[in-house]
Amino acid sequence: MSTTEKNPAPRIPLKLDVEYRRSYARSGEIGHLKNISLSGAFLEHGNGVLKANDKLLITFIVSGRVRKIQANVIWSNRLGSGVKFAPTNNRDVQIVDDLMYFIESKRENRRDVLDNIFKQVG
Repeated sequence: MSTTEKNPAPRIPLKLDVEYRRSYARSGEIGHLKNISLSGAFLEHGNGVLKANDKLLITFIVSGRVRKIQANVIWSNRLGSGVKFAPTNNRDVQIVDDLMYFIESKRENRRDVLDNIFKQVG
C-alpha cells in the first residue's frame, strides 16, 4: 500500500447539504458534507444505515452547477460516514476542486477583513 493510500488527503471543513442515494435505492436522502478533500469527504447523515462498501451517488450544487459524483463508503458510524470519491471523469474532479477553492477563498476573505479590523483597532 502506498503512502497516499494510507494517509487521506488534507480535509477542508465545511457544511454543505447534499442528496445521497445508495446505488440500489430508488430515492435519495439528505445529508451534510462536514469536510472534503479531492479524495473524499465526511458525510453526516445521522441515520446509521450506511455500511462500509456501500456505493453512493452524491448530488451537490456549486455555483449553480449540479453534479452527481459516485462514492464508496469506507467506514460508517451512527453520526455519518467517511466516503471516498470515485470520479468517472475530469468534471467530477473539477467540481470538487472548485468547491474547495470557493471555501478556502471565502475563508481568506474573512481573515483579511479581520486583519484589517485588528489593524485599525490596534
